[in-house]
Amino acid sequence: MGNVDIFDDRARALVPANAQLERLASSATWSEGPVWMHEDESVLWSDIPNNRMLRWHPTEGQSVWRDHVEYTNGHCREADGSLLHCSHGHRAIIRTRSPVGPDESIDEVVVDRFNGRRLNSPNDVVVKRDGTIWFSDPPYGIASDHEGHQADSELGDNYVFRFEPSNGELSIATDFVEEPNGLAFSPDESVLYVSDTSAALRQDGGGNHHIVRFDVVNGKELLNPEVLVEISPGLSDGFRLDRQGWIFTSSADSVQVIHPDGTLLAKIYVPEKVGNLTFGGAIRNELYICASTSLYRIRLNTSGIQTP
Repeated sequence: MGNVDIFDDRARALVPANAQLERLASSATWSEGPVWMHEDESVLWSDIPNNRMLRWHPTEGQSVWRDHVEYTNGHCREADGSLLHCSHGHRAIIRTRSPVGPDESIDEVVVDRFNGRRLNSPNDVVVKRDGTIWFSDPPYGIASDHEGHQADSELGDNYVFRFEPSNGELSIATDFVEEPNGLAFSPDESVLYVSDTSAALRQDGGGNHHIVRFDVVNGKELLNPEVLVEISPGLSDGFRLDRQGWIFTSSADSVQVIHPDGTLLAKIYVPEKVGNLTFGGAIRNELYICASTSLYRIRLNTSGIQTP
């Protein structure tokens, strides 16, 4: 295929010979945070600077799902089907209870403070099988009014947090990553991957653009941090894993496919800068890609980790 490069024989069968990258929708300013809605086979995603969420459906096409959403970014589903939003504007994790609909009045704040101080701007979120909520909290939503509301950090640092819904406890999982962004668990949840995108706001060419690997110990401790891979060109803004543990990450020119040993396996080229992605479809073999103005799809010979 012209839009795929294979760098390792382990990925030779990743993309079907007849697969095509399809542009499904457009008109966003910066597309982020896609989430698969299996109930109606749609995709929801964020158009952050325009402060709205978009929806794509195979027969209905593109529409505005919600407007004035307080600059949501990453999303994920909980076991009961509820939808979690990372809200830059509210500086909080927000929940839309299942069944999920466009009515914002039913939303609730899950967590917005640590030790009485406001969070920075939650960016991406994942839910572990034990129900705990893990999220990154970099400064991007308070750095300017472009993707949130400009403000000073009340925390003074950027963390990956772990939230325990059963007792409301919010704890710092790690402060190792300078500006944590995307995050995802390995299929057996023994490893958490977190991207560091501290190069995003730097004007001097410095900062990080890599993915860090952590061992998950006792279900809640992150130990033995190790830089797994540097992403170039661009940044690992968001990523997801497939059932065999391969990392599908955003970059400036493509979706890069990374083996758990750090090897670059393949690139799926996209004509716009990639922000984030998710697996969807009946058997989760469809990769939905948020890239700048558009939503793309490509079908693969693998499937994502099953989520609600």
